[in-house]
Amino acid sequence: VQLQASGGGLVQAGGSLRLSCAVSGRTEDYTVIGWFRQAPGKEREFVAAIRWGSGNADYTDSMKGRFTISRDNAKDTVYLQMNNLKTEDTAVYYCASRYGAGFGSSSGVYAYWGQGTQVTVSS
Repeated sequence: VQLQASGGGLVQAGGSLRLSCAVSGRTEDYTVIGWFRQAPGKEREFVAAIRWGSGNADYTDSMKGRFTISRDNAKDTVYLQMNNLKTEDTAVYYCASRYGAGFGSSSGVYAYWGQGTQVTVSS
């Protein structure tokens, strides 16, 4: 499975960005696509995940209502719509895939990772 994250950039606080994760490979090899982020000096943290088949999603509580994960099966792409961005959302955002039940909020259960895309939110 290969994942390509894109869509990051510089945005002012209160603004929006939509990240994309293009997924390639056998659909039999993954059931969940997740988004994680890592700020300088901090551990990688879970943002959201979506089950490829059903479209059901899971979020970190602090991001519910501001972030929305979705997928387009026809384009093999998962999106992360981020609204009302805050300076503390500044990080490198990664998408990753895993195979299994549920969603998975631990980075250790994800087998494949994209290269990351930088999101910088200025005040």
